[in-house]
Amino acid sequence: MGNCDGRCTLVAICSLQLMAALQRQVFDFLGYQWAPILANFLHIMAVILGIFGTVQFRSRYLILYAVWLVLWVGWNSFIICFYLEVGHLSQDRDFLMTFNTSLHRSWWMEHGPGCLVTPVLDSRIAPDDHHVITVSGCLLDYQYIEVLSSALQVLLALFGIVYACYVSKVFQDDEDSFDFIGGFDSYGYQPPQKTSHLQLQPLYT
Repeated sequence: MGNCDGRCTLVAICSLQLMAALQRQVFDFLGYQWAPILANFLHIMAVILGIFGTVQFRSRYLILYAVWLVLWVGWNSFIICFYLEVGHLSQDRDFLMTFNTSLHRSWWMEHGPGCLVTPVLDSRIAPDDHHVITVSGCLLDYQYIEVLSSALQVLLALFGIVYACYVSKVFQDDEDSFDFIGGFDSYGYQPPQKTSHLQLQPLYT
């Protein structure tokens, strides 16, 4: 269990995943995106489990971490398709992200780089506790920011899957070849031989 190459790389990947997930969680909280908030929370727990499994040489934890990353890739692929409105997906169905509890969308919709937000006063289509706005002048539209964020998550997850499987395999191989007593597998056990001067001699009276 000596090389740090795979383990150190996996810990680095997990650290990047943790930072990216925490950053994403903050902006999803600001945008009241409840479905992504729940998914981000589960992802943070899985990444912590992956770090623990890597440091403590627990291959089972790494397998669970890798399985979660497969689901995480699927979730982020859905997010990408949702914001790009692939197929029958539409951003008008914001209940997919907010569980139909609010009219809020991505935080980047109003706070993207260069965006100019203009409130529409006395709008008849807005409920009493909400307001209608127009957004213009954005250097990068909010849906592309969300797509880039999800694409980064997918990229990190793919690296995580590869290294989690590799490190888990190394751990299992080390466990199979580990010799607790020392040398039995290589040399074989041989009971001690009696020396000639300890052998019984006939007694004469």
